[in-house]
Amino acid sequence: MELRQIKYFIEVAKREHVTEAAHELHVAQSAVSRQIFNLEEELGVRLFFREGRNVKLTPIGERFLEHMMQAVKIIENAKREIEEYLDPEKGVVRIGFPSSLAAHTLPATISAFRKHYPEAKFQLNQGSYSYLIDGVVKGEFNLALIGPVPKKEKKIIGKTLFTEKIVALLPYNHRLANSPHLKLSQLRDDPFILFPQDFILREIIVKACSQLGFEPNVAFEGQDIDAIKGLVSAGLGVTLIPEITLIDSVPPSTVKIPLIEPSVTRTVGVIIPTDRKLLPTEMLFYEFLSEFFSLLDHFQN
Repeated sequence: MELRQIKYFIEVAKREHVTEAAHELHVAQSAVSRQIFNLEEELGVRLFFREGRNVKLTPIGERFLEHMMQAVKIIENAKREIEEYLDPEKGVVRIGFPSSLAAHTLPATISAFRKHYPEAKFQLNQGSYSYLIDGVVKGEFNLALIGPVPKKEKKIIGKTLFTEKIVALLPYNHRLANSPHLKLSQLRDDPFILFPQDFILREIIVKACSQLGFEPNVAFEGQDIDAIKGLVSAGLGVTLIPEITLIDSVPPSTVKIPLIEPSVTRTVGVIIPTDRKLLPTEMLFYEFLSEFFSLLDHFQN
């Protein structure tokens, strides 16, 4: 079994089409077909069903694909580890992050890191809370900035970097817009603009409301922080969002007001896998994160 055969197999499995796989691999279709045939001969099983011009994985082909994708990741990581061992300051950091940390926290961190290691590169993956955890567990990336920091996941280790406040964002003409602070119960009858179901920030807000004996009236949903801000700017409702997402500016036609009852917060940190070691450049970044936010906290206090 050759690495070339494995890569051809994975590409055909992804595209379910030999010609399209060959085009992506920049080789002749006959070369791909021949390597797949040789692989099936060597294994003694059929990996694909032929359906006209398309192909579909057989049940054993699906299992084989899972193992081969893991094998390719191991090989790629081994190559990267050798390269980064020779020069860790020029390697790649693969990291995931949520939209709530995209505008300020992640750019500020990367910018500070690259002042020390200007030739370091980054591969960025944005996604939901569950996507970030799943991505680290499966090896799609080895680190993820995340909030709140998960405590009960068995295959990851979480490190808290800081704790941030959740604040209210109201339309400028809201009846409470001039208040110095708010009790969450004062928004009981307002239409809320929240993330969709299964988003962790929505869960935090709903939990805070339920502690006061009410369920927020969700009038609109936004897939990311900017969409939610825009809907509040349009006067369609109120929301609660991490204060850090407003650090550079408050959206037009809105006001930011602190919450005092209850005080709603979330931890923000970094997660890494328990069953894999970070590659050298990723370890540099991981260690830098603690130092960076520790210094930031010192100067802010």
